[in-house]
Amino acid sequence: MSPLAIGLVGLLALFLLILLSVPVAFAMMLVGVVGFALQAGWAPALTFLATEPVRLLGSIDMATTPLFLLMGAFANEAGFSEDIYVLASALFGHRRGGLAYATILGSAAFGSICGSTTATAATFGRIALPAMLKRGYAASFATGAIAAGGTLKSLIPPSLLMILYSVQAKTFIFDLFLAAAVPALLTIVFNMVAVAATVHSNPKLAPVAPRVSREEKLAALRRAGPAMVLLASVFGGLYSGVFTVNEAAAVAAVLALAFAITRRRLSWPTFMRSLYTTAGTAVMLYMILIGASVFSYFITLAHIPEALLAFIDGLHLSPIGVIAILLAAYIVLGTIFEELSAIMITLPFVLPIVVHAGYDPVWWGVMNVIEAELALIHPPFGIIVFMLHAQAPEIRMSTIYRGVVPFLVADFLILVLLTVFPDLALWLPRLLGP
Repeated sequence: MSPLAIGLVGLLALFLLILLSVPVAFAMMLVGVVGFALQAGWAPALTFLATEPVRLLGSIDMATTPLFLLMGAFANEAGFSEDIYVLASALFGHRRGGLAYATILGSAAFGSICGSTTATAATFGRIALPAMLKRGYAASFATGAIAAGGTLKSLIPPSLLMILYSVQAKTFIFDLFLAAAVPALLTIVFNMVAVAATVHSNPKLAPVAPRVSREEKLAALRRAGPAMVLLASVFGGLYSGVFTVNEAAAVAAVLALAFAITRRRLSWPTFMRSLYTTAGTAVMLYMILIGASVFSYFITLAHIPEALLAFIDGLHLSPIGVIAILLAAYIVLGTIFEELSAIMITLPFVLPIVVHAGYDPVWWGVMNVIEAELALIHPPFGIIVFMLHAQAPEIRMSTIYRGVVPFLVADFLILVLLTVFPDLALWLPRLLGP
C-alpha cells in the first residue's frame, strides 16, 4: 500500500475505534504507531512511542497546565465563584436581565482563574440558576445565560485549550493569549448584547429585581476582594511582562492556595481532593496530547496534508472560501466529537491548509477556540447543556437548547467578524511581540 492509502485507512480506523468507545488518546496512539510501523518499520515506531511521551512530559510549556488546574481547584475551594457572582449581581441585578449580565461577567471573571470550562458552568449552574429561578427568570433564559457564560472560559486566558493548541501547533503560548484578548472582550460584549436583545424582545423572561443598597455593594466588593487581587496579580504580571506564562501559573497556584487557607476554606480532605482532581485532569490532557503527537507524525508520513493541499488548490477557492469550508466542517464535527479531541485529531492536516491559504496559526488557534465554544452548547450534543440538565432534571433539554440560541448567534457573529478581519486577533501580538 502507498503511504497515502495507509493514511486514509488509518483515519477510518481511528473513527471506528472512537465509535467503539476506545478513549480518543489511546485510539490516536494505536493508529499512529501501527501506521508509522507499516511505513517505517516497528523498531522506529516503538522508539518514537517511547521518546515522544518523554519529550512532552518534559515540555516547559506543558508545565503550565497542572499549575493552572491547581489554581482553579484552590480558587473553587476558596469560594471565589460565589463571591464574584454576588458582586456582579449587586452591581447589575436591578436591571432587566441583570442576573444574566451578572452570570456572563461572573463566569468570565471566574473562568480566568478556573482551569475548566465545565467546572465554570457547573459552578454557576449551582449558584446562579437557583437565584434566577427564584427571581422569576424563565428557565430557558437562565440556563442559556449560564451555558454561554461557561463557554467563555475557553477563550479567556489562561485557557488550557490554548495551551494544548500552542504545544501541538508549535506557536508561542503568550502570543495566543494576547491574540485571544480582543476576541474574548468582543465575545463578552456580544453575549451581553444577546441578553439585552432577548429581554427587550420578551421582558417577561427576566423580571426587574430591586436595587441593592450602597452598603451591600461595598460589602460584596470587599467579599470579592481576594478574587480580584488574584486576577490582578496574574493578569497584571503576565501582560506587563513581569511574569512569563510559567511563572504566572506558579504564582497563581500559590496565591489561590494562600487565599483558600487564610479564608479557612481548605481542610486536609479538600486539599487532597484538589490534588486528585488536578492530577486526574492533567493526566487526561497529557495522554490526549501524546496521542495527538504520535498520530500527527503518522499523518505527516502518510502525506495526507500534501494531498489535501493539492485537492484544495484544484478547487480554485479564494482563501476566505477555504476558511469558510473549514469552519463549517468544524461545526459539523462538533456535533460528533468532544471539542479538544476534534481539534487534536484534525490539526495535523488542517493547519497546513490554513497556513497555505495565507493565514496565521495564532489566528487559527483563536478560531479553533471559538469553534470549541460553539461545540459545547450547540445541538444535538453540547456537554454543558447535558450537564445543566443533570443539575436541574426538571428543565427539559429542549428548553435549554432554546435558551442558548441567542448566544449561539453571538458566537457565529464573532466567527464571521474574525474571518473577515483577522487583524482583530493579530494586532495585539504584533504590537507587544518581539
